[in-house]
Amino acid sequence: MNKALLSTGKDDWETPLEFFKELDKEFHFTLDPCCTEKTAKCKRFYTERENGLLQDWGGETVFCNPPYSTKLQDSFVKKCYEEGQKENTIVVALLPSRTGTQRFHKYIWGKAEIRFLERRLRFVGAEGTAPFDSMVVIWKKKDKNK
Repeated sequence: MNKALLSTGKDDWETPLEFFKELDKEFHFTLDPCCTEKTAKCKRFYTERENGLLQDWGGETVFCNPPYSTKLQDSFVKKCYEEGQKENTIVVALLPSRTGTQRFHKYIWGKAEIRFLERRLRFVGAEGTAPFDSMVVIWKKKDKNK
């Protein structure tokens, strides 16, 4: 097994600020639902204490870089999908590009816009680039008139 494909055990990789700023220019984010006070990218945010999984994201433009452990990633991807079905809500998530997972097929493929990144990201504080490819996934309610 290739060790580069395995997790480091770290769950909270901080999004590079320049990468976030490029997305923010397009989306104008209002909520970061899974961060620490130090890593929050929006004025409005939820830390582990507030538990973004239990909060309503309706009416927000959300930037989500969820924890990288499988169970939490599964929960946040499901939440992103569900919240993205609400009126006036856009959810943008930075995720590992793992197209063979159940979460990808159940909540992303055919249900969201997917942008695969050309290069691997270097998360804040990391010694090098991530050992995995990443994607940006965008959920928003489809206009029934289109």
